[in-house]
Amino acid sequence: MPQIPRETIDQLRNQVDIADVISQDIQLKKQGKNLMGHCPFHEDATPSFSVNEEKQYFYCFSCHRSGDVFSYLEQAHDLSFMEAVEQVATTAGVDLPRESNGPSGESASPNTPLYRLHEEASRLYHHVLVNTVAGQPALNYLTKRGLSRELIDQFNLGFAPARGEEDLLVKYFTQKGIDYQLMRASGLFTEDQTGQLHDRFFDRVIYPIKNANGQPIAFSGRLLAKKATENAPKYLNSPETPIFNKRRTLFNLDQAKKAARKEGHLTLFEGFMDVISAFGAGVRSGIASMGTSFTDEQVAVIARITDKLTICYDGDAAGQNAINRALTMLAASRLTLRVVQLPVGMDPDEYVQANGQAKFQEYLAHAEETPTAFRLNFLKQGLNLANQSELLHYVEAALREVAKVTDPVERDLYIQQLAKDYHLNPATLTGQVQELAATAAPRPSYPENAPRQPRQVGTRRYQSTPPTTTTAPSTQAPPLLGKVELAQQRLLREMFHNPAVRSHVGAIENFHFVDRPYQLLDAAAKEQLQRTGADEVDVAQLMGELTDAKLRTIVGQIEQRVVPQAAVDETVDDCLAVLVDVAPIEQQIREKTAALQEAAALNDQQLITKLTIELIDLRRQEQKMKTEDVN
Repeated sequence: MPQIPRETIDQLRNQVDIADVISQDIQLKKQGKNLMGHCPFHEDATPSFSVNEEKQYFYCFSCHRSGDVFSYLEQAHDLSFMEAVEQVATTAGVDLPRESNGPSGESASPNTPLYRLHEEASRLYHHVLVNTVAGQPALNYLTKRGLSRELIDQFNLGFAPARGEEDLLVKYFTQKGIDYQLMRASGLFTEDQTGQLHDRFFDRVIYPIKNANGQPIAFSGRLLAKKATENAPKYLNSPETPIFNKRRTLFNLDQAKKAARKEGHLTLFEGFMDVISAFGAGVRSGIASMGTSFTDEQVAVIARITDKLTICYDGDAAGQNAINRALTMLAASRLTLRVVQLPVGMDPDEYVQANGQAKFQEYLAHAEETPTAFRLNFLKQGLNLANQSELLHYVEAALREVAKVTDPVERDLYIQQLAKDYHLNPATLTGQVQELAATAAPRPSYPENAPRQPRQVGTRRYQSTPPTTTTAPSTQAPPLLGKVELAQQRLLREMFHNPAVRSHVGAIENFHFVDRPYQLLDAAAKEQLQRTGADEVDVAQLMGELTDAKLRTIVGQIEQRVVPQAAVDETVDDCLAVLVDVAPIEQQIREKTAALQEAAALNDQQLITKLTIELIDLRRQEQKMKTEDVN
């Protein structure tokens, strides 16, 4: 196997921020000089895992694991040292030179050439913007929008000039001898019927889109001409490629996540220019999605970095509708949400230009409102509240919104405000809200100012989501079981229907179910999911595929182990604790019993006495745990 020079490994260790790598698995927060989080190697109630960015190492104050970025990947992701080195190299977009046995220029990842191509394209577009006559109109446009040269350089903004006799990027890469198929796969070009490549972006201001590690992976081009058409939309984005997935990508995440570790939150803006203008005003935590709405993948990315998100959109009707869509998308998340609406007719760069950077920061800090407060105002849109019928319609809708709030103090504040604004009896409103809350469908709901934090076991956080299909609960309770078997059934129920729980359990090193029937069911479920590509197990199909009647019975029992949605996280953690802590005692009892029988057959009195004492102690431990069983 080709060897990587030691000096290359040392350089690579210094080139990649260990905090960026670890924060892909756990949430890290600034605490003193270090970053702290829940240890990915053991269950801890309070953060005990420390990352030192300055010296690039991690250390757990509880389990005492320690190491650099490579050893973290080895331990957390079960990689060999060489695999860990190559993963870091891929993250950094670095080719790994080999000392022997490998062709020169061998890459750590097949995607490395794509990263390099985007890096070179980004540099070329930026050069055209700031150093050529062709880029002057675009530079004037950005300057008029309040962007300094420092900001333009910070975000490496560029310009793709109008098409001339030759396409700029095609000519540039062709002269450099770039492979035709690589250019086709890059997303930087379009292809005509003859197979000729053409620049995808022309006559557009170019915004490089980077991944979480700061590597350019795509571009968004804004039309410089005044009018957009169907064939020439105002904004044009790169298509998806092996290195760019728009559902998982957030603009400026590479810089914002570092700010979030210090500030404790991220700020969602509507567009790229909003993020850039806010950055220039000192708000470094800004991000933007690739379209008008969020995706589950983007929410998951945010939740790994922070538990607080501020949504800052324009205060006009379009902005309010966008805020409402974002809040709807984020409703099931564990994020603490806040809303900031800018004055009508102003976006961040206009506000900064009109009022200055200090005022903008002050506005963001003091104009926050909760999602419920926003919704209570949003529901008024289009209504004439002087009309009694429309007022009643609004109050009814507002009370349904207030009923979703679980914190009693916060709920009472909204009720008192409604009563004051519309001269209503607070006691009457309180009664209606209580009725609505009692009859509302179960949903994960957390106080907006203090969300329940996801518990963590093993190497990954997970967030419970309800199964897309549910089994009607039986009128007869499933049979009472021992602690270990009950834990296996409850855990399998969640693994059948929750991809996040499956991912979490799969990340636990050497985890397996204790009893063979559950091992077989786990294997059968995984085989079905891999074959069908579905998100959850088709239970009926699983039963049909099982030839053992006992296994089918167990699947039926498993489907009855439904727990309230809000309790799924705790249930999964408890089940894992049982299977890790309790099951070994039962295994030891079986082993000691077998050893005792052998000692008796050999008439070894000393060993019989020793094993008997040990077995009695294990039985005591087992009995103590049985008295704590709750089905």
